[in-house]
Amino acid sequence: MILETNPVLVNNTRGGIVESFHRGVVCVVGEDGNIVTSLGDVQQVCYPRSALKLFQHIPLITSGAFEYFGFTLKELALMCGSHNGEAMHVETARGILAKIGLGEAFLGCGAQQPTHKKDFVTLIKTNQEPSAIHNNCSGKHSGFLAWCKFYNASTEDYLSTEHPLHKAIKRITALFHEIDESELITALDGCSAPIFAMPVVNQAIAYKNLLFPEKFGDENITRACTLIREAVTTYPEMVAGSKRYCTDLMRVAKGKVIGKTGADGVYGMAIPQKGFGICIKIDDGRMGPQYIIAQQVLDNLDVLSDEEKQELNSYLVNENKNFAGKLAGQSKVSDILQQFTLRA
Repeated sequence: MILETNPVLVNNTRGGIVESFHRGVVCVVGEDGNIVTSLGDVQQVCYPRSALKLFQHIPLITSGAFEYFGFTLKELALMCGSHNGEAMHVETARGILAKIGLGEAFLGCGAQQPTHKKDFVTLIKTNQEPSAIHNNCSGKHSGFLAWCKFYNASTEDYLSTEHPLHKAIKRITALFHEIDESELITALDGCSAPIFAMPVVNQAIAYKNLLFPEKFGDENITRACTLIREAVTTYPEMVAGSKRYCTDLMRVAKGKVIGKTGADGVYGMAIPQKGFGICIKIDDGRMGPQYIIAQQVLDNLDVLSDEEKQELNSYLVNENKNFAGKLAGQSKVSDILQQFTLRA
């Protein structure tokens, strides 16, 4: 249930007037899992959507399939990503499928046109149509299929909630989010994979646990998290792509931040140097405000150097231009978020 009292985190102005705004939640937890600072209702239940991807491939690694198929960190980063469908993403996804001996027809994520117009135009010029390989989740699904091939499990119904793959993912999800499996609410994600809902605070805890998996007492899980952290920070371009916040943030931060977006206004972050896990949720589900908020939170928590902040400053204020290219307004964080910092 969404509380009406969630604060306004981003304002959209035109001519000095607030034309619209976005309410939401921000939750920061420390290494012990306790909240160190927050805004809004941290018990609000929502789906992490693609912010869950970093956890959905832990079973692939702990199974031994990662080594068995000879996957690279670059390929793992794509599995954890929501990519633009650029040539580099399509090529990498095809490489994953080639290693497991399956074709693109096995992907159940559905066709999606590439994010950028130039890539879509390239398809048109070459008499091609967008397909599942261009879907932003094709890397994730290729990883799912690799798990199935390793265990000789069915690839026809690999998106069923009753498939052993998603039972394994559900167990890992419950473990990292520190919530009982019975409390996870299951639904269908945009790519047709099962997705699980839980409170915002638990999503922040999961990103914190990505930094401290040793607490679970399983060397395989610890190694899986190490590989995932290394993959997404070494190959951030695979996690999203050109002109995308996830990629730009991790490219500039160089390991200081692990960040992953999720549909309907979710953003998850892990901050190794502080031991923080962070979750942001925009109530109205708009995509974009969460990046403005994430950048402001990182600035407020003094995570990045002045030079790194400067490189990412374009994400703090979004200029809203009209069809003639003239500046008509801007989107920026509210006063309450500018003052948001650690509790005394």
